[in-house]
Amino acid sequence: MNLAIPRRDGPAIGGAGYAPLDEAGLRAFLAAAPGAAPLLGGPPGSWSVREVGDGNLNLVFIVKGAAGGLVVKQALPYVRLVGESWPLPLERAFFEHEALTAEAALVPDLVPRVHHFDPVRAAIVMELLEPHIILRKGLIRGTRYPRLAEDIATFAAEVLFRTSDLGAPAAEKRARQALFSANAALCKITEDLVFTDPYRVAPLNRWTSPQLDRAAASFREDAALKVAVQELKWAFLSRGEALLHGDLHTGSIMVTDTDTRIIDPEFAVYGPMGFDLGAFMANLRLAYFAQDGHATAADDRLAFEGWILDTLERFWTRFAERFLALWERDAAGDAFPPALFADPAGAAALARFRQATLGRLLADAAGFAGAKMARRILGLAHVEDLESIADPDRRARCEIRALDLARTLMIDRARFGSVAAIRSLAEAVRRR
Repeated sequence: MNLAIPRRDGPAIGGAGYAPLDEAGLRAFLAAAPGAAPLLGGPPGSWSVREVGDGNLNLVFIVKGAAGGLVVKQALPYVRLVGESWPLPLERAFFEHEALTAEAALVPDLVPRVHHFDPVRAAIVMELLEPHIILRKGLIRGTRYPRLAEDIATFAAEVLFRTSDLGAPAAEKRARQALFSANAALCKITEDLVFTDPYRVAPLNRWTSPQLDRAAASFREDAALKVAVQELKWAFLSRGEALLHGDLHTGSIMVTDTDTRIIDPEFAVYGPMGFDLGAFMANLRLAYFAQDGHATAADDRLAFEGWILDTLERFWTRFAERFLALWERDAAGDAFPPALFADPAGAAALARFRQATLGRLLADAAGFAGAKMARRILGLAHVEDLESIADPDRRARCEIRALDLARTLMIDRARFGSVAAIRSLAEAVRRR
């Protein structure tokens, strides 16, 4: 399955005519956008408009009419979480649209349908997902999602394999990698906020203080940990293995009991496969450690903690199975051409290498998960799982456990031979 070779042409992103949308501007925009008005139904004045963006970067509107609803996501020329003092290129909307297009070609049932992209307004018009909620909010409530592990494993295996040199011809992969390499501003956010700022004095860092003051200082003083996290950063900078979502956390996944959709791939870039895997696993582990902070006398959350860890194991197991099956069945890239391994000895050697590769991906995922966990506690952008624990002492206990696991995952990532071993360690840390 070959993806289209991407092209970068057409109007400039955020060119003349760009302005942040307000309610009146949004109605006019959708009335003129190809195909949008019929999906809403009725005259523009009858449409309801609600701005719901609760993320760090963008405006997000839900628009409803007599016939249905739409979502409009518009990039702002700065980081919304911080303000105009942190400018950010509007081009990220282009990369998000390109990533959604690539993902839709591979896993159409796992991403929102895109109806229109307006480069001048840096705005994407897409399917309104209802009655879906953000996965993170469901996990805070203690809600179980039976399809979660399978669906995210499918998304990760299909996109990572088929955009890599195992699943895509080299010319196609290079063209797409060259395109996404220009998403440098958002990569720089990842490079700084995930791999650098939590390990130095940075003005935007914050943590539960004074409870975590000592832990924050210890991360800044830990030479072995700083080497480990810079090894991970080097991998992120240099190993363009496959197209990454780039921000695959539980706030970028919308769910119901029967449906899962992955949203918001504006951080998309070619990078190490373990980065996306680790991001998802990190956020489940943060949810796991946060459960103690949400426990009540009526619900100790212990059973739900077990479900989260079960989901982590199922995710990795199903990802490994599907990735391996794709490699065995659909190898279409220029790496490891099947004809070289047609003889029995070659087939056996390749089978061993495939298993070793899965082991390396698990180690990478463990390390990147540790980095992602630490940045959500000591860096700029935190997670609601922990932030919504009102008692700071109780929250800090959950965060200390998560930091303990995060450090071990980064320092000792190569020693974990199975996801079950990481589970056992997480359970041991949770009991401290």
